[in-house]
Amino acid sequence: MSVAWSKVATGGRGVVGEGLARRLGTADAVVVGLSAMIGAGVFAAFAPAAAAAGPWLLAALALAAVVAYCNATSSARLAALYPESGGTYVYGRRRLGPLWGYLAGWGFTVGKTASCAAMALTFGAYVAPALARPLAISAVVAVTVLNLYGVHRSAMMARVTVAFVLAVLALVVVVGLLGGPEPLAASSTPAPAGQATADLAEISAADATRPLLVSDTQVSGALVPSPQVSGPEVSGALVSDTTLVPGAMVSGAQEGRADLWGVLQGAGLLFFAFAGYARIATLGEEVRDPARTIPRAIGIALGITLVVYAAVAVAGLHALGSTGLAASGAPLADVVTASGFGWLRPVVGAGAAVAALGALLALLLGVSRTTLAMARERDLPAVFAAVDPVRQVPRRAELAVGGAVIVLLLVADLRGAIGFSSFGVLLYYAIANAAALTLSRDEGAPPRAVPVLGLALCLVLAATLPPASVFAGIAVFAVGLAVWALRRSRR
Repeated sequence: MSVAWSKVATGGRGVVGEGLARRLGTADAVVVGLSAMIGAGVFAAFAPAAAAAGPWLLAALALAAVVAYCNATSSARLAALYPESGGTYVYGRRRLGPLWGYLAGWGFTVGKTASCAAMALTFGAYVAPALARPLAISAVVAVTVLNLYGVHRSAMMARVTVAFVLAVLALVVVVGLLGGPEPLAASSTPAPAGQATADLAEISAADATRPLLVSDTQVSGALVPSPQVSGPEVSGALVSDTTLVPGAMVSGAQEGRADLWGVLQGAGLLFFAFAGYARIATLGEEVRDPARTIPRAIGIALGITLVVYAAVAVAGLHALGSTGLAASGAPLADVVTASGFGWLRPVVGAGAAVAALGALLALLLGVSRTTLAMARERDLPAVFAAVDPVRQVPRRAELAVGGAVIVLLLVADLRGAIGFSSFGVLLYYAIANAAALTLSRDEGAPPRAVPVLGLALCLVLAATLPPASVFAGIAVFAVGLAVWALRRSRR
């Protein structure tokens, strides 16, 4: 169903509440989802997941795929019924009440804004580590300007990035499976057990779409990829040739075993690699024939991602084994090195940089559309509900999100916000599954077991995240509730 929004003029500069243009077909929507899912995380996320799950990495991947399938099915049915910008914010509000919708939107907006900054820094660090921060800011400005020219141009850019990243991953898989494993001088080593204390979830904060951001004063419990950054600029950037993973998890992988908790935590880390299909739903108001297009696009994007990740995992285990994969700071680069093709490492690095740029593009699109939806309902200032009358994009929301990301890049210690993002995404999808449970058969309800299983697994995986991430998430949601209460009292 489509939604007719009231049009209120705003001095000729835009319109508050006007609908966006439906310009995306199925292929465009699939590409946007793939650019978010097959991001920089595939170049790093398998290492902490292998550290947690050990030889049961494929089981953790399968469990993550089950959770993703349940969430995708619930989101697709809801998106077909409510083809509006905003994703789970809209579904929670319509099906569960304003507060639940607000909590979903708050968690998504705050967490993914931090993820945007992480993606930008990842891009900068791979291109020129010494200039990581200026390049990150330039990337945010460039992608924001591109988005202001219309979602169709953004989708065209996503096609280019996805094609290149898939080509690089195919190369890694072929080399990893066909090349003979050779002794590998690891580019990184595990930290002493006493030093590695914990927040493994930080690696998955941006939908597992980038290597970890760390501080120069505290890098414990993190996986830090390979590009070189040194000196005072290391804060908030990528650190070279060092991997710090929880000692107990590494020892579990080395002993060839992993308990159920490790598999659950590995699944929790890998789940975020699949979470980008939400970007398709948040663009629901810009998709042609949404009742048909959105479910198809989500299913196709999820299926392609699962096949790609399974192939990458098998190649990584073949080339490095679960122990080597767990100890690697740049897993896919180490796969080509261990297989006797070390000269391909720069190609893998280029793939990671392009993947980070593609993920940044998809994230900025998703956050700005959720901001637009929240502004329409006055959960955020109404000024962000303006739609450009010519380009038909949420211009003010785009500019606000881009500005917020740049501010984070300039001033913030992102560790806490990034750790929260892992927790927040699971709760975001838990609300989506809860909303799907309220659908009737006439409204296209999925089989009841799907949202029930999705809701339960989202809560279980959130509970298995390291305590620091859980506490950070609870704190950020508490702030959101305080903002909600304040705005309600003023009304």
